[in-house]
Amino acid sequence: MKTTFFLRRAIQALLPATLLLAACSKEDMPAAPAPDRGKVLISHSAAAANTQITAFITDQQVGQLNYGQTSSYLDVNAGTPTLRINNGAQIVASQAITVAKDQNYSVFAYSPTATIGSAALLTVSDDLTAPAAGTAKVRLVHLGVGAPTPVRLAIPAATPTGSPTDLTTDVAFGAASPFIVVNAAALNLSVVTAVAPRTQVVSVGDGTGTGTGTKNYEAGKIYTVVVRGIAGGAVPAAQQPQAVIIQHN
Repeated sequence: MKTTFFLRRAIQALLPATLLLAACSKEDMPAAPAPDRGKVLISHSAAAANTQITAFITDQQVGQLNYGQTSSYLDVNAGTPTLRINNGAQIVASQAITVAKDQNYSVFAYSPTATIGSAALLTVSDDLTAPAAGTAKVRLVHLGVGAPTPVRLAIPAATPTGSPTDLTTDVAFGAASPFIVVNAAALNLSVVTAVAPRTQVVSVGDGTGTGTGTKNYEAGKIYTVVVRGIAGGAVPAAQQPQAVIIQHN
């Protein structure tokens, strides 16, 4: 009986310490580190595949887009995930994209040819550093099938015989210019041929695709002008070349 009594007292004495140690062990367990992430924006500019698409990143569905729609920025784990674009169950484009920690990217689904269903992916890095006070940033992405190439983003000539004021250097089909800085203002920019005669390819206008009006380029904002569509007299109006604006912030 005495042995049992002392054993019970010993266990009672050890129990609080054991419970305290267990509690401390749980509290001291480090939380799993959050994965490094970047951000990816997806835009549906594939005029020859102008049905609704479904986007997957590493086989996880991240959104559905109609032709002309652009997603918001999506959080994506850093690395080289595969971005896949489906039309229903059919894969129309698939590509590994490089995503770095805290960096931003735009991925454009576009048509490299006028063949029905033609689709490919263009990934460009987005420098979202704020521009200087009183200015905005803008760039040009050329995805107009059959349109002249290269082109430039420009301020139209003030007179019929004048020359446009170039904002970007040459941008070939399937490529993007760097961001350039413009003074904040209401502008009707133009996409023009890079070589003489310097003719207009499309007017940017208000950025909705109509080619009319002006766009107020606000101080501190960042924009992409996208030329999309298919050049040709028999092409439906909704798929004709047009310039639209994506605002990044």
